[in-house]
Amino acid sequence: MNLHELSPAAGSVQVGKRKGRGHGTGNGKTAGRGHKGQKARSGGGVRIGFEGGQMPLARRLPKRGFHNIFAKPYETVNLTALNRFEDGAVVTAQALLDKGILSKCRYGYKVLGNGKLEKKVTVQASAFSASAKEKIEAAGGKAEVV
Repeated sequence: MNLHELSPAAGSVQVGKRKGRGHGTGNGKTAGRGHKGQKARSGGGVRIGFEGGQMPLARRLPKRGFHNIFAKPYETVNLTALNRFEDGAVVTAQALLDKGILSKCRYGYKVLGNGKLEKKVTVQASAFSASAKEKIEAAGGKAEVV
């Protein structure tokens, strides 16, 4: 195989539509914008969620509780997943990603106490549930908050 033999899969590449290039193209003159009106103007259009003056859906639905928009959601890992490590291993976010236990870890992870831990491991996590910390220490390991 050579560079000049490479080509994309059939049908995967489409030529973009050239707007405003004559009425024979089906996209000439008004360039697919129709005649006049707000959406035909340059810079025209309405903001996201605007419903023409009708009370928008986001305001019609009731709101409950508090949602912190600055929250940094942790990934969660149960104790049973930590049994995949060897005795004496140090469990970090990178180690969990390498083993495939976590697929992503943007803000850190929290260890939850579901299941039983049979290995003596040092766990370095952003947070622990009380039961998880208890079970890790009962198994002879350490729970370190990073």
